Amino acid sequence: MQASLEPASHYFYSDRLKLQFWDWGTEGKPVLILVHGSRDHARSWDWIARALRDDYHVYALDLRGHGNSAWAPGALYSPAEHILDLTVFADIIGKYPVRLIGHSLGAMVSLYFSGTYPEKVAELVAIEGVGVGPLGSTPKPASERMRIWIERTRGLEDHAPRTYANLAAAVARMKEANPFLTDEVAEHLTLHGTNWNADGSLVWKFDNYTRVIHPFGLGLEEAVQILGQIACPTLLFWGRQSFARDPDDDPQAAAIRNKTIVKVDQAGHWLHHDQLALFLRETKKFLAANERE
Repeated sequence: MQASLEPASHYFYSDRLKLQFWDWGTEGKPVLILVHGSRDHARSWDWIARALRDDYHVYALDLRGHGNSAWAPGALYSPAEHILDLTVFADIIGKYPVRLIGHSLGAMVSLYFSGTYPEKVAELVAIEGVGVGPLGSTPKPASERMRIWIERTRGLEDHAPRTYANLAAAVARMKEANPFLTDEVAEHLTLHGTNWNADGSLVWKFDNYTRVIHPFGLGLEEAVQILGQIACPTLLFWGRQSFARDPDDDPQAAAIRNKTIVKVDQAGHWLHHDQLALFLRETKKFLAANERE
């Protein structure tokens, strides 16, 4: 397996948006789809894709408003729209059941997809897809949620995307967000996550409107109902230094019937970067064990 291997770039259309995906091969193998988190991009999976492509036909998706995918008109980026896009993409591939690995927002999307279409998913790996966000806490009144969403969204209209004078400055910001990253990983994530402006400065690729949470998403009761429909074996990862809640204390995790929880030391929210060897070892073991069943 060559470390320099690069995936093939393709696009597809969903909900009138042109969305990017990366095809790592290998044809004829079971399908594995990688779904990144908020304000991230598909090339953050490169190390994992290379490690798994010998056994799976690996695809990595740029969610709408992220990476090289189109930005949505207006200001909404709801989980339901991301699930719609994943549904369209999986149907285009057309080789069910699929295997899913998702991180953060991508893990939430993968979990909800698996609960909505349980017959279409063979195995699921979710990196901190539960225990994040407002679910599990007492929701604010609907009028207050609406007001907050409107004010934050309107505030973005006059908020220019932050620029960085050079690549080193952008890499430094990446490492500030995740101190566990090595220089090599931080530079890779930054190179694939930025565009150059005409003056030589850099700007992140993601749409700033992805920062604002939809005011009327799924409530806890609805989320628990969907996750309770997941039929496939599910592996949940949690970083002990993460801001996310322990899945053992989360009602969403409790709703998933056939699950295994792995808690990772010296790892935060991006534990697949922070402890790559451990993540790959546990993921390969999980996938192999359930492929044999």
